Amino acid sequence: MPIDESRSFLPVAIAILTVSDTRDLASDRSGDTLAARIEESGHRLADRKILRDEADLIAGQLRAWIADPAIDCVITTGGTGITGRDVTPEAFSRVLEKEITGFGELFRMLSYAKIGTSTIQSRALGGVAGGTYLFALPGSTGAVKDAWDDILRWQLDARFRPCNLVELMPRLQEHLRQS
Repeated sequence: MPIDESRSFLPVAIAILTVSDTRDLASDRSGDTLAARIEESGHRLADRKILRDEADLIAGQLRAWIADPAIDCVITTGGTGITGRDVTPEAFSRVLEKEITGFGELFRMLSYAKIGTSTIQSRALGGVAGGTYLFALPGSTGAVKDAWDDILRWQLDARFRPCNLVELMPRLQEHLRQS
């Protein structure tokens, strides 16, 4: 991936939300994996929480982080499947202003190379709300690694060329200033 070393790295403040009825901080391997990769990449872990698979709880936490000017990005892990308890995409739909459809499409394309047609069970998605990037990842450590290593690590690096999500951050709320 092309990194332009003449540009400055800009750390992004990222919050992690693990969505699970069974995990706690001691057993949250996907959250641990994501937190380690965020910090190894030079970004700042702004907050980290675990919530049950309940759309109201998830949407409420997303809204709180979206309203916090100290958080630039939220990444969730878990709850993106198709069972009855998987409600992370439904919670996202309550808060998103714009969906980044290419994120889910690219994630499933990359995932297909590793797990084949089982990737259709993932409802991974990305979007923007209140000037904050939001990404919903599956709960497996493999999926977290794939999403971070192959997509988010690059798009959250201001040096990535030809373009990246960081350089768009100052413009994410321009629709609110045009009244």
